Amino acid sequence: MNRKNLRIKFFCRSFDLKLYRLSCQLYNSLGYECVRLTDQSADGYFYTMLKDESCDIAINVDEDCFITNPDAVFELVDYVIENNIANAGCPDGGGWCPRGGNPIVTNPFFNVFDLRLLRQQFSKTAVNAFDYAANKEQMIANFPQEMLYAERKYDFSRTDYEPYYPFFFWQAYHTKTHYLHSTRHEDGWTTILYNHLGQEMCRHTWLARFYSVPSFIVKHWQPNAGKQQQRIDAIINEAYEIRQLPRPVFYFKDYCQFALNTFVRWLIKVPQRIAGWPKKIQKKLQKK
Repeated sequence: MNRKNLRIKFFCRSFDLKLYRLSCQLYNSLGYECVRLTDQSADGYFYTMLKDESCDIAINVDEDCFITNPDAVFELVDYVIENNIANAGCPDGGGWCPRGGNPIVTNPFFNVFDLRLLRQQFSKTAVNAFDYAANKEQMIANFPQEMLYAERKYDFSRTDYEPYYPFFFWQAYHTKTHYLHSTRHEDGWTTILYNHLGQEMCRHTWLARFYSVPSFIVKHWQPNAGKQQQRIDAIINEAYEIRQLPRPVFYFKDYCQFALNTFVRWLIKVPQRIAGWPKKIQKKLQKK
């Protein structure tokens, strides 16, 4: 089926309005609707996408992920459609993903989801009921071994790294996943992600939570994180240079909007985090 016959949308789970505007400027002129999802839980925004019956194919892009080659992205979209793939993304551990997560899971900084395939079997009950431990050996055997490198450690037993892990375990078992290769940028942090043809699609900076935080605070919060705003801005500049597009210029009114948006986001996020503490404490007690 041709993608022209399908309804495609970009989705972005976003906290920082400035980062979102810098990221979406690289794809919001491609003729598809762009949806900014704010105040969503780490797994809830997948369910928001699945509920959107006006979308067939979802291109999920984090606000600190910058698309450098839209043609390569749509080559992947076509490949996903033609091969009945439900999810194409980067393993959360494998290639250059600077995390020690479970490679079965795809890190949601960038995904192409065929929502039509996911909806055929999806329910929250099914996700919560799926027993990864009982199916782990089979899923490891089916995992593409070429994604694993001798010098890296992989933890296929890790199940609680992120709240979205149950969704991706269920998805990987019941539907088809295409795992994407990646390499490390020279800055030591950024992931360069490639499509199935080996064409660069995007650059994901990581650590966006520190983008608007002064570096003297960052070094106390996460000492090895360094000066993230300078590094992320350098990647943004590279992306716009690759695309031969002018980087957006922001004015006083824009910065007022950014500040207000950040204040509102924190006003919502802090109570959400506090409300989640009892569950986290309960999990830690259960492990002991």
